[in-house]
Amino acid sequence: MTKADIVTDISDKTGVEKIAVQAAVEAFMTTIKTSLEAGENVYLRGFGSFIVKERAEKTGRNISKNTTIIIPAHNIPAFKPAKTFVESVKSKVAIK
Repeated sequence: MTKADIVTDISDKTGVEKIAVQAAVEAFMTTIKTSLEAGENVYLRGFGSFIVKERAEKTGRNISKNTTIIIPAHNIPAFKPAKTFVESVKSKVAIK
C-alpha cells in the first residue's frame, strides 16, 4: 500500500476530499519526522511507537579494499508496534 492508496482509502471511508486528506497525512508524517529529529518519541496508543534508537559503534569491513573500518555510533528512527496490533496481525494474516 502506498501513500496515495492510504489517501484514497481514507477519503472513500470518510467522505473528505482527497486534497484535504493528503494535507492531513503529510502534516502527520511531518510532525512525526520533526519530533524524532528533536529526539522525542511519538506514542500512538493501540498502534505503536515511533522511537529513536541508538546504534553502538561497531567494526565493519570494506570487502573491496580488504580493510577494517569503524562505523561510528548513530541514531536511527524505528517503529515498535503495540502488542494489540501485533496480536491482530498474527491472528489475521496467514503464513505463506
